Amino acid sequence: MWDAKSMTADRMYILTPDGRRDAVLSNHPRALVAWSSGKDSAWALQVLRQEGEVEVVGLLTTFNEAFGRVAMHAVRRELVEAQARAAGLPLIDVPLPWPCSNAAYEEAMGRALAEARVQLKITHVAFGDLFLEDVRQYRESRMQGTGLTPLFPLWGQPTRALAHEMVSAGLRARITCIDPQRLSTSYAGRLFDSTLLDALPDEVDPCGERGEFHTFACAGSMFAHPIPVNIGEVVARDGFVFADLVPGTDGDGTNGL
Repeated sequence: MWDAKSMTADRMYILTPDGRRDAVLSNHPRALVAWSSGKDSAWALQVLRQEGEVEVVGLLTTFNEAFGRVAMHAVRRELVEAQARAAGLPLIDVPLPWPCSNAAYEEAMGRALAEARVQLKITHVAFGDLFLEDVRQYRESRMQGTGLTPLFPLWGQPTRALAHEMVSAGLRARITCIDPQRLSTSYAGRLFDSTLLDALPDEVDPCGERGEFHTFACAGSMFAHPIPVNIGEVVARDGFVFADLVPGTDGDGTNGL
């Protein structure tokens, strides 16, 4: 059985299986994965577990407090909770106000990481970034003075080869958000697979690293079982197009569009 237990009075919550939170699984450095719910963070988790140099002890996710969804990806909280259960890891929930200024974001993340450092004894935070230097520099600057070391387990890998490696290894994901200035809205809700990769325009990064699209990871070896989803409404909002994923009853999230 899983239950949600507050780490602070009202700002940060942890979703954990009974007994797991206090278990120390190894003497390795302890890390959180910055968890967007998408394929890159899921693959970062997979790589860290395979390499075995750190012990991943939780998933860190920011949620839009007004709507209960992952910021940018717009994935429902209950689906991210299902991912955490399937990954066998606590979910560290960082609520963000809406609208959210950069200052408010940095304050919330700083508070969450400081609490996780004390309560989960973490020393590292892993990110699924691939090649954007400004993003990496920003993350590194935010880690300075915190006592935490940023990790970038996917950094510098050619993204076309990486995308095909993910798919070949059994990772399954759905496109949840599209920038219509960069990619046709017809891709909303589609399965991230070899067919999609072959169809992407040449100017679109195969992993969507420049923000062309965002995904929800619904199956793969980083999970004990698939997270079934169905495709809901596709809507345009705030300059982006979102495919609303809703919890499914069976399968691995590959049915539908």
